[in-house]
Amino acid sequence: MSWLESLTLNSPSGFWNPIVWLAFLIVFAVIGYIIYSRGNRSYKPNTDQVKPYLSGNEVEDVEEIRVRAGDIYWGFIEALKGYYNVLMRMHTGDIRDYILWYLGLGAIILFILVGGV
Repeated sequence: MSWLESLTLNSPSGFWNPIVWLAFLIVFAVIGYIIYSRGNRSYKPNTDQVKPYLSGNEVEDVEEIRVRAGDIYWGFIEALKGYYNVLMRMHTGDIRDYILWYLGLGAIILFILVGGV
């Protein structure tokens, strides 16, 4: 058994060898560097080139056009508004309440599973 075979991990679905993995990593790093070195050299960071293109329109306030995370889920939250209102009333922010809920529900589930209800 050679040293290369001693590093190979065989399994029913294939093999894994760190030397082969390292060889592929080096090959892909070289390919990545070749692609990177052929890039556009006229790019200059911290200039107008990095500004978003908005059809030639100047936007002074970025906050006006930014989509917030709350905007993404607006329809979902609006559709389940009744459910969320109930949860918001139950939400106290006290960790002791959540532990009590956890233990209470765990006891109910355990009772159902052990009791065979």
